[in-house]
Amino acid sequence: MKSMMIKSVNETLVMENQYDLLGQTYQIATAITYKGSDITFSKILRTIVVIDVLDNEFYGAIPQFIGGLVLLSGVNMLHNALTGPIPSQLGMLHQLESLDLSSNDLLGEIPQELASLDFLSALKMSYNKLEGRIPESHHFLTFSNISFIGNIGLCGLQVSKACNNMSSDTLLDQSEKFSIDNVPFLLTGLGFGVGFVIAIV
Repeated sequence: MKSMMIKSVNETLVMENQYDLLGQTYQIATAITYKGSDITFSKILRTIVVIDVLDNEFYGAIPQFIGGLVLLSGVNMLHNALTGPIPSQLGMLHQLESLDLSSNDLLGEIPQELASLDFLSALKMSYNKLEGRIPESHHFLTFSNISFIGNIGLCGLQVSKACNNMSSDTLLDQSEKFSIDNVPFLLTGLGFGVGFVIAIV
């Protein structure tokens, strides 16, 4: 866990262990599920920082200290028996590219802090007991309903259930209002531009 907190410049790129008796080195191979694909590495690169605890029947809450593992690029906790809320501390993992918390018993809302994870390209939270509004950031809107299916308490643009105080029609009205509100600024800018050209001539 400590190696996931601080990057060391003195380490080799490939993990090696030492035979005690023979004094030889060997490279460790491993298989992980990353961004929904099964990948086997013949050498473990230190640049790939992943927690993969798929299908382990782990139970209890996701520990909050995971937010301190700032080098993490992938977290896969699919098919366990995890309970409690999703820790908001996951929003501190700014290098996170893949997060899979599907098929657990997680409760509560999706933390708004996750909407700030700009490198997150694979997200799955399906088949839990999540509820409330799905974060409405532009980045979160890129995830389809497959990321949230099986959570009947969730509402938002990605699922078929609209939230009480925000519908797709409301969002459309707001975007039209935004465009109309910009017209005076555009006309003012155009006026300054024409005036500048006339002054030069």
